[in-house]
Amino acid sequence: MSTALRPSACPGLLRIVQALDGGICRIKLNGGAISADQADAVADAAERFASGAIEATNRANLQIRGIGEQSAALIDSLLAAGLGPRTAAGDDVRNLMLSPTAGIDRHMCVDTRALAEQILDTLQSHPRFHELSAKFAVQLDGGEALAMLEHPHDVWLSACERDGETLLAFGLAGCPTDPAVGAVALENGHALVVAVLELFLERARPEQTRIRHLLDELPMLAFLEQLSERLPVQAISDWQRTAATDALHIGVHPQNTNNRVYIGAVPPLGRLNPSMLRGAAQLARQFGDGSLRFTPWQSLLLVNVKTSAVAQVLEGLKPLNLLTEATEPLSRMIACTGSNGCSKGLADTKQDARLLATMMSQPQSVHLSGCPRSCAAAHCAPTTMLAVSPGHYDLYFRDAALPGFGALHARNLTIEAAATLLDARSRSPLDA
Repeated sequence: MSTALRPSACPGLLRIVQALDGGICRIKLNGGAISADQADAVADAAERFASGAIEATNRANLQIRGIGEQSAALIDSLLAAGLGPRTAAGDDVRNLMLSPTAGIDRHMCVDTRALAEQILDTLQSHPRFHELSAKFAVQLDGGEALAMLEHPHDVWLSACERDGETLLAFGLAGCPTDPAVGAVALENGHALVVAVLELFLERARPEQTRIRHLLDELPMLAFLEQLSERLPVQAISDWQRTAATDALHIGVHPQNTNNRVYIGAVPPLGRLNPSMLRGAAQLARQFGDGSLRFTPWQSLLLVNVKTSAVAQVLEGLKPLNLLTEATEPLSRMIACTGSNGCSKGLADTKQDARLLATMMSQPQSVHLSGCPRSCAAAHCAPTTMLAVSPGHYDLYFRDAALPGFGALHARNLTIEAAATLLDARSRSPLDA
């Protein structure tokens, strides 16, 4: 496979991007899924050709960090495991997010996996779509209870029921919790994505790399009118998804098949080593369906586990340091690479997060970011600590009326001071 790629700051499988701790290779997983054998191949590649650091990303992909001079051998080993794109130019645009429980969720309206495969095939095989930005992203959910609904996407589609018919509501430059701008019949889902992308590429100037840039000057209604000339679009302005239930990606949850569950496990702060990944893969072979599903919460699921095997799986995850209880402080925290691996990081965020977890009396959802780019979180977390210097952070609380991290609450806090403040706030009846 040719590796002649356009320049980009985004790593891919075929494009190793340099960081302070070495090269980064991003492995895009179709729908977040990976077979146990492929997981072993990732573990082997990280161990043989890099530092051994493996990251679960907030788009349900994997990254290998600390790659040195053996980058070509690493890429070849991952391609041999079937983890690459169908064409080299198609790697950048394989940005389709599914629910981690697609096909098995008890609340889903439709199994989206076949449609997702069709969309991914088109993104990779149509040369025109290779012009899209490496950050251009599509989301598809089938109405599952476990779905990341807060990450902005260029195009999102969400299954819903209307008058006995299953439709795909959709929106542009936003999230499924925003009001939908229209809907199409289920069988037109693929055609909708193609039409939106073609219309965007026809109308956008080169510097307008995302749909939100085009919509800054082309009114939404005008875009929808042009879209309606290409396929039937229905009005569905009064529909939007409600936020997902918290912590469905952690622990044991029933599937839509009797006597089957999925088990969510969180690698602390999204970081795995080869032994952790191999161990999870072996549990998937022994007790699941031989696959793992990664999630936008930087965690993984073992799916299709018999209820009779739950205790054995949970016992097997413990020595791997994969967390399965939402009461464990590190299961609710996210942190970017930080100054240990990124030249832009102003603090060692992962080490600071571990310290913070030992100081708080109860688990809280906290995001530590080494700089304003917020690489670890594509959505606004309830609490964000933004590094200003080693061991010191500005503290923000999410506010729907404010952009970015939300409302600035305190400046230049030490980890100890942040822990004290967060504990006090969690006990306040005003914040219950």
